[in-house]
Amino acid sequence: MPRVAIIGSGPTGIYSLAGLISSATPLSITIFEETPDAGKGTPYHPAVNDRAMLANIASIEIPRIEHTLVEWLSSRSDSELQELGVERSGIGEREFYPRIVLGEFLAAQFWALVKRGLLHGHSIDVKASHRILDIKLGNDDISLKFKRHGGEDATMSFDHVVMATGHDWPENTETSPGYFASPWPAAAIKRIGAVNVGVLGTSLSGIDAVVSVATAHGMFLRDDNGTLRYEPDTSGTGFSITMMSRKGLLPEADFYCAIPYEPLRFCTEEAVRLLMEQMRERLLDEVFELFRRELAAADPDYAASIGLALACVEDIAERYFRARQKVDPFVWAAQNLAEAKKNKAERQTVQWRYAILRMHEVIALAIPRLNDRDLKRFHKDFKTVFVDDYATVPHESIERLLALHQAGKLSVKALGDDYDIEQHDGTPGVAVIVDGNESRYDAFIDATGQHALSASDLPFPSLRKTGAIKEAKTQKFEASANDETRRTGGIEIDDDFRPRVEAGLSNNLYCVSVPFLLHKMPFIQGITSAHEMGSTVAAAIIDAVANSDLLVHSG
Repeated sequence: MPRVAIIGSGPTGIYSLAGLISSATPLSITIFEETPDAGKGTPYHPAVNDRAMLANIASIEIPRIEHTLVEWLSSRSDSELQELGVERSGIGEREFYPRIVLGEFLAAQFWALVKRGLLHGHSIDVKASHRILDIKLGNDDISLKFKRHGGEDATMSFDHVVMATGHDWPENTETSPGYFASPWPAAAIKRIGAVNVGVLGTSLSGIDAVVSVATAHGMFLRDDNGTLRYEPDTSGTGFSITMMSRKGLLPEADFYCAIPYEPLRFCTEEAVRLLMEQMRERLLDEVFELFRRELAAADPDYAASIGLALACVEDIAERYFRARQKVDPFVWAAQNLAEAKKNKAERQTVQWRYAILRMHEVIALAIPRLNDRDLKRFHKDFKTVFVDDYATVPHESIERLLALHQAGKLSVKALGDDYDIEQHDGTPGVAVIVDGNESRYDAFIDATGQHALSASDLPFPSLRKTGAIKEAKTQKFEASANDETRRTGGIEIDDDFRPRVEAGLSNNLYCVSVPFLLHKMPFIQGITSAHEMGSTVAAAIIDAVANSDLLVHSG
């Protein structure tokens, strides 16, 4: 049997497995998972996430595996639902659930796929508690060196290897006293005492951090009117949280829209691909023209309100955020939440939001083809519009922020374009300096999410050797408001996610690890991207196996 290894059993590994077991040729599939619980994935694992953390993807958005999330939840017993913290009456295709609920769902789907694959004649070996130490490319195969928890090192060889290692977080979250490089694992930040806490980032990751700290010092309760309130316990009377970002804005609430997406009129995949062939030097500006036409046609009133006819790549973000920046972030959040709830109940769609949401996936096709100058312009000026639009959050997440603010526990700070974050030896936490004014935080959490990594950051020594994996041309972007250039070149890959490797080495390694793809695939996010990547690499492997069979038979 052709030998295939999948490193990681999170969503991308699961969708890779789902595609592979459709192969008519029996495959020998080995799945390596570092944790004892295969199938859950880091973003949804109970050892990493707080039970209060919400996922921002609903059942209707999750590409089907063996069952939909609603089907799986509906088939659970009352006691199982109670353990998951889900009410049967609250199950719905557009509802949001805690991250750990998705982890249990994904694990169930993973093992169902394993069972189906075995029934179809494939050999499947799930190696939980196995850590990959090295990946070495040979001439005709790929060797994996691994270690089982508590066991000896061992090596196995494969014809194809899928590197679905997922997010990359520091092993030790508290990198210095009072400074947390990530909100995960949640258990680490739940130990923060009743102090003044700073959280860098106002997206869902920032909300996760806020909720984890808040639930360590109190609880959320609904009053008789259904309004969510925050009640601090005796240990929480002294704590407060400040969320901060460059603009000082909160994310907006998830909005109702038709799924599957309705077709676009102007900014279509065909139109973008045509520009990719014809417009190498002016590609970004021509794509922006498609964006502008589509948005104006979808919602003429909104287009007029932001002066879209006069907009360009460099000022579209300023126009998009202008009205929001004039209003207190919590006032805007309350108004936006009320609008989103009303539209959901009435099944009404805000057309300009929907148009931007649909366009981001189409425009993403052109990003790898942009030249250096336009790639920088895109990241600096255009990308934020799409990120804000698609990174809306569950309604309950906004309710929690409003409840904490109402309780006097939460504020939001705009950092602007000139700020510094300083750590001082012997003093826990950080000082945040904005325009010369210093604010002190006894604990500080960086919740800005996954940063892009480069080939030199690969955790596998043999792949880091000069020339083994081709590093994409380094692009230095303005990664933060203080001009820090953390964004790197990433890994050069082909359309099937195969890294470009040194001549003579196997090119059957598939890199679908998000941190190494962000440089030119900035919208990779969540389970939908995992489905797209997993399906692509599975199809490429099946094609390669089929072609190999043809060569054998013709020989």
